[in-house]
Amino acid sequence: MKRSCSLLLILLVFCGLVFSISSCSSSTAVMGTPVKELNLTEGKGVVTEVASQANREEVAQLSRVKKNEVFREIAGVSEYRIGPLDVLEINSYIGDKMSTTSVTVNSRGTISYSFIDDLEAVGLTPSELDREITEGLSSYIRNPRIDVLVKEFNSKSAMVLGEFASLRTTNYIQAGSGRISLKGRTTLLDLIAEARGYTTDADIKNTKLIRGGQAYLINLFDIIEKGDLTQNVIIDDGDTVEIPELPEFGERVYVLGEVLKQGIYPLKDAEDLLAAISLAGSFTRYAKEENTLVMRGYGPDKEPLVMMSDLNALLREADLGQNVNLEDGDLVYVPRMRIGDVNDWVENMRPILDIILWPGELGRYYFDEDALFAVGGGN
Repeated sequence: MKRSCSLLLILLVFCGLVFSISSCSSSTAVMGTPVKELNLTEGKGVVTEVASQANREEVAQLSRVKKNEVFREIAGVSEYRIGPLDVLEINSYIGDKMSTTSVTVNSRGTISYSFIDDLEAVGLTPSELDREITEGLSSYIRNPRIDVLVKEFNSKSAMVLGEFASLRTTNYIQAGSGRISLKGRTTLLDLIAEARGYTTDADIKNTKLIRGGQAYLINLFDIIEKGDLTQNVIIDDGDTVEIPELPEFGERVYVLGEVLKQGIYPLKDAEDLLAAISLAGSFTRYAKEENTLVMRGYGPDKEPLVMMSDLNALLREADLGQNVNLEDGDLVYVPRMRIGDVNDWVENMRPILDIILWPGELGRYYFDEDALFAVGGGN
């Protein structure tokens, strides 16, 4: 079964459990992680942050390179590095007359021109090859004047996969092969432009760069919308860039408990706690809004990060520090009673959490009237 289960099923199950779960809670203080202490938390949330920070640092390094297999900076100018099968245009000047010769770099990486045979060209830039030819011709011609240009770029390329516009057939455009020729210093945004952009179904926050057997995650949204150029990596020869399709129902958050409209809401409309509560129609009169919980990173047999937010302070005292920024898969829960022990609350909630967040676990449970019972280990 897909992760997205029926909202009606979720709400029916939740309504059957909410009172029994609430009755397991006491009136003592909530032991969740206060939002203002989140940076001091040890555990899953911090581990996830460290891992993503390490990835961002690696990606940032890839955005600052001054040379790779495709280009090299010379005197602050990026120049293409010549490779096999590139076609060069060599212009020679005698007085005010110019003669032009097209030369293809052979598979061994050499060219022959005029009096010069088997001149190594691979890895050189046009200006460097210009100097090599000029020096070689100086033995035969007084003060030779040479210009070297790349006419056809055939040796360097990158592959694009997934939700790129160039890979989609329309009434007017045939789908491309996914191979993009590299003609010099090329950033990730340059490559995407060459591929005619991405589709409306693209999950741009989870763009993947694959290089030399290693994968890097890149948030393209941050580059475009926030100007985070540290993620705008420089593309190298042989790179693969994949933009996956959005999940069937997109990124979402779950709002349950003492709100007027429990349900699943798009993350783009509920990017923070206040927006999520607003979409859910605010609180019921039974809500303990000062003990609102945000649960993140839940999985079967995994311990989630549970944050506690005082929405009373947010709404009545403008304490913006309580307004948690939400992430895909977060669950917001507004309790009816103060929760004595968050660990007990998570354990009591596991049946509903498994069905909402991991519906593949549904086989472990069955329904009996209004109650839900664990049968354990069912296939």
